[in-house]
Amino acid sequence: MKILLDTNIVLDLLLEREPFCNEAKKIFTMIESNKISGFLCATTITTIYYLISKNLDKSKADNIINKLLQLFHIADVNKNILIQSLKNNGQDFEDSVIYTSAEYFNVDVIITRDKKGFKNSNIKILKPSNFLEEYQI
Repeated sequence: MKILLDTNIVLDLLLEREPFCNEAKKIFTMIESNKISGFLCATTITTIYYLISKNLDKSKADNIINKLLQLFHIADVNKNILIQSLKNNGQDFEDSVIYTSAEYFNVDVIITRDKKGFKNSNIKILKPSNFLEEYQI
């Protein structure tokens, strides 16, 4: 199974945001143990790098991004995905890019705490708690 984590789920774990970090940790563990195949959108990587380097330092940001790149497949963003994202654009262009990239890579589930950004999706959209309940692998 291919899952794509929305940026907010990765930040939940990295920033230890309560009460969400435990669910994010469980999903990361499933990816680390190869029970599921984890994807991040390329824009998630740049957003996380920006936020971490701004709040911590470049060395820590480099280290975190390196670990994410080892653990996750990266769903590319290119001109065609951006053009299609404009057509798919709902309330949030960033979510549209994430969705379109996930669609291009045939992801089965997008995991997010902000489901409203993915209305009219052909991909299953689940909150972390719902994913863990439904797919305890």
